[in-house]
Amino acid sequence: MKKIVEYRKLLDVTKAATLKELKTIYRNSMKECHPDTCTTEEETLAAEEKSKAIIEAYHFLVSVAPETAEKNQAEYTKTTKESGILDFYMENQALYINFVDGSNYEYFGVPRNTYIKMVNAESPARFARRHIYGTYLYRSAIKIVAGE
Repeated sequence: MKKIVEYRKLLDVTKAATLKELKTIYRNSMKECHPDTCTTEEETLAAEEKSKAIIEAYHFLVSVAPETAEKNQAEYTKTTKESGILDFYMENQALYINFVDGSNYEYFGVPRNTYIKMVNAESPARFARRHIYGTYLYRSAIKIVAGE
């Protein structure tokens, strides 16, 4: 959750920002700090770093936006209901779940004690259906294609 707050602060947006608003803010921010507008090498390096941070923030916020979740709801529901959990782990205050179908999701704000309960659950998939899916903010990670 800390990452989300930092990214929203960097782009100066609220939770309610739409994808269209995010895109506009992103474009304006990139215009303001684009490395090609700098005259010295020092300014260029600083602008490159800020540009990278803005790009990362934009892509992250788009991936967790309600509109993105709504667009991918059918695929997410199918995966969480029909596909088993291949692996899961917690890292940097986020829960990562890798599914048998190759889908990967990152869940934010999951308390450590909830993760421990999932580890100790007789069926982590059933525990996740009851306590993780639909409760925590998530985003999809890149689908892994078998054989690559």
